Amino acid sequence: MSDAELVLRSTRVILPEGMRAASVAVSAGRITAVLPHDAPVPEGARLEDLGDDVLLPGLVDTHVHVNDPGRTHWEGFWTATRAAAAGGITTLVDMPLNSLPPTTTVDHLRTKRQVAADKAHIDVGFWGGALPDNAADLRPLHDAGVFGFKAFLSPSGVDEFPHLDQDGLARSLAEIAGFGGLLIVHAEDPHHLDTAPQQGGPRYADFLASRPREAEDTAIAALIAQAKRLHARVHVLHLSSSDALPLIAAAKADGVRITVETCPHYLTLTAEQVPDGASEFKCCPPIREAANQDLLWQALADGTVDCVVTDHSPSTADLKTPDFATAWGGISGLQLSLAAVWTEARRRGHGLEDVVRWMSTRTAQLVGLDQKGAIEAGRDADFAVLAPDETFTVDPAALQHRNHVTAYAGRTLYGVVRSTWLRGERIVADGEFTEPKGALLTRTP
Repeated sequence: MSDAELVLRSTRVILPEGMRAASVAVSAGRITAVLPHDAPVPEGARLEDLGDDVLLPGLVDTHVHVNDPGRTHWEGFWTATRAAAAGGITTLVDMPLNSLPPTTTVDHLRTKRQVAADKAHIDVGFWGGALPDNAADLRPLHDAGVFGFKAFLSPSGVDEFPHLDQDGLARSLAEIAGFGGLLIVHAEDPHHLDTAPQQGGPRYADFLASRPREAEDTAIAALIAQAKRLHARVHVLHLSSSDALPLIAAAKADGVRITVETCPHYLTLTAEQVPDGASEFKCCPPIREAANQDLLWQALADGTVDCVVTDHSPSTADLKTPDFATAWGGISGLQLSLAAVWTEARRRGHGLEDVVRWMSTRTAQLVGLDQKGAIEAGRDADFAVLAPDETFTVDPAALQHRNHVTAYAGRTLYGVVRSTWLRGERIVADGEFTEPKGALLTRTP
């Protein structure tokens, strides 16, 4: 600790082995030691005594739609990364669609990185996209450092990012498996969506019926079969159907290389609570019933579901029409994800250690960011400082993302983020931000 430049001290530090009082020494942006709470501060080092506020590793959100460039009026790197920092997130991985161009070629990746370079308040990585006609682009994108490839098995909602049919899935997955890559999948079966009742209008019950659980279950079963056949690594995005959990658990037990995420809105909001016409609650797959939510929490607890990410998918307010059929589907959650999940987790008897595992450690592991996701020597000094027992009421006007539409408006949540630190520098505290200090990340070979 003699070379430490900074020491953060708290009576509650979330470490890989659990929570305890500790002093965390930092030098040159890295954690150099985790020592007893009362360890002496070396000469020349600055002490930040956090008292009883909890020091936890910065969250890693691997599912964010930044939409920049091209749809920057929906969201952008400046606003998205500020919202993330305000919520204790220090790393995000940007989805390849909703920007123009989509991240489906190396040239498009280069464009995305140029746009993000001077706007990122936190560290940012990038997913590539797998389309019906870009199999030849997948290995070059992998070599250029994307963390994996996203595919849709049903229409994505934007024309420039078409979905894969089962033959296209097989071709893309074989190519990606050939170089050891990761395919992340929006798993809804188009046949089930096409044959589901499509009423339209403001009733949430009608929208829910239009995106049945069977659409997820069938698509996930097909993905598991392909992954098993090719010994490929796959990841199920934004799981909402609890009916798919036995399929996933059996696949994991059978050695299939599959991981699964769910989202704060599936864990904290229920279909029974959604008012008719309130399309700020619309997302695909949809928010389902309370009984379904209970089973998702059980799956998190037993490891069937690996991690929790936001699927931050913003739009302008005018696209959130009262008609659920025509409204844009997406929930903006970057700034509120930690508080939302913690509020429900504590009610269900989970600890902050569990939340950190789901939202930092396992998400970092998913994308191979070994320097993120835990407070231990050698890792990046990325932290969130949380007052876990304090509450706040969500005011849309106080959110940092570009368009202040939120499904959490008026809700009282536990967990106030006091400050967020990136590589040993405080980047936000009490609503005050530094200039952007984020780095653009690439996959480690």
